[in-house]
Amino acid sequence: MKKGIISLLLAAGLSLPVVAQEGYQPTPENLKARQEFQDNKFGIFLHYGIYSMMADGEWVMNNRNLNYEEYAKLAGGFYPANFNAAEWVAAFKAAGAKYICFTTRHHDGFSMFNSRYSDFNIVQATPFKRDIVKELVDECHKQGINVHFYYSLLDWRREDYYPLGNSGHGTGRTEHGDFKTYHQFMKDQLSELLTNYGKIDAIWFDGEWDQNVNPDFDWGLADIYSHIHSLQPACMIGNNHHKALHPGEDFQLFERDLPGQNTAGYSAGQTVGELPLETCETMNGMWGYKITDQNYKTTERLIHYLVKAAGMNANLLMNIGPQPDGSLPAISVERLKEMGDWMKIYGETIYGTRGGLVPPRDWGVTTQKGNSLFVHILNLKDKGLFLPITDKKIKQATLFKNGEKVRFQQDKEGVLLRLAEVPTDIDYVVRLDF
Repeated sequence: MKKGIISLLLAAGLSLPVVAQEGYQPTPENLKARQEFQDNKFGIFLHYGIYSMMADGEWVMNNRNLNYEEYAKLAGGFYPANFNAAEWVAAFKAAGAKYICFTTRHHDGFSMFNSRYSDFNIVQATPFKRDIVKELVDECHKQGINVHFYYSLLDWRREDYYPLGNSGHGTGRTEHGDFKTYHQFMKDQLSELLTNYGKIDAIWFDGEWDQNVNPDFDWGLADIYSHIHSLQPACMIGNNHHKALHPGEDFQLFERDLPGQNTAGYSAGQTVGELPLETCETMNGMWGYKITDQNYKTTERLIHYLVKAAGMNANLLMNIGPQPDGSLPAISVERLKEMGDWMKIYGETIYGTRGGLVPPRDWGVTTQKGNSLFVHILNLKDKGLFLPITDKKIKQATLFKNGEKVRFQQDKEGVLLRLAEVPTDIDYVVRLDF
């Protein structure tokens, strides 16, 4: 690590470690963006494309082995008349989200933005003829919401995405091209996304896992990553590859699992690194809109996931699959409002915090900001809670929701909180001040 970089980090007052990644040195702007990202804690993931018309999830082209030429005809009927960027962003902001991540191009190869490099896009191939990405980005910038772009590395349509990987074998491609042209295509589209839409806070890659069947396959990611950072140095890069971090990445992703867990089966070979962390999860069961999937998680469960993520020093990127007509599902809007109501009261215990000095327990987690530790009690059947805090002198303990004092005892073994009641709130938060 170069001494100059360390000096810049310390001068900026940042607590993020700078991880040496084979020569990649993040700029001061990038380091600042990482800290802001960690402070933001809560984002909204949006899976939206022509696959939404099929109402069977974003993998419908692959899962039904749809011929790519027939699938392309969906674009001719795509007209999301009820899409309203201002309403979308206002709903996300009211929920307490600080950023969005939008699918600019998914595995089906359809671009949700106007592109010179593929006419298979929302402006040129649909009767809608509006650049949803531009409208959404402009509104986010207007309302003070950060913007992340999801971009798929794989493509079920193009012949130069070759060799084929784990998916897309039944989409009708009979010939193959040269991956070099596909690689250049991706760079060209990323250039458009990073030069035509103003400040972009992150690029969120997906699909590297498709080539696990070809272990010697070279994505040329170093070239792509350096290209992104050359266009917007502060733009962070994350990759949903379920592996150890690659040089050039700025935050680490976990799919359907909290950092260090592997309940979904995606994180078997993934250890928790030192970069900022983000976990993504669906509000119901699917990423893209599926008409039969009404199994929405309760507000309590969503809040618990957000709190647990914060207690594990991670952000939550919560997914919504907009409907074919461009509107957000009514249940998701309801959940957003309820989460927003909770965040208006408890946001201080989430935003700007880091994982607390007491590691996650069965009863909940802790978050920390400055000289305050927030004890998030999610599952406790008793009036007492012991915390193994031995190196901090507690000055006072209060119930966060109303400021009432909480009785406690501290000795060399730790702190015993004596609660006035058995906690029944969605998140019973006790604030400890050092």
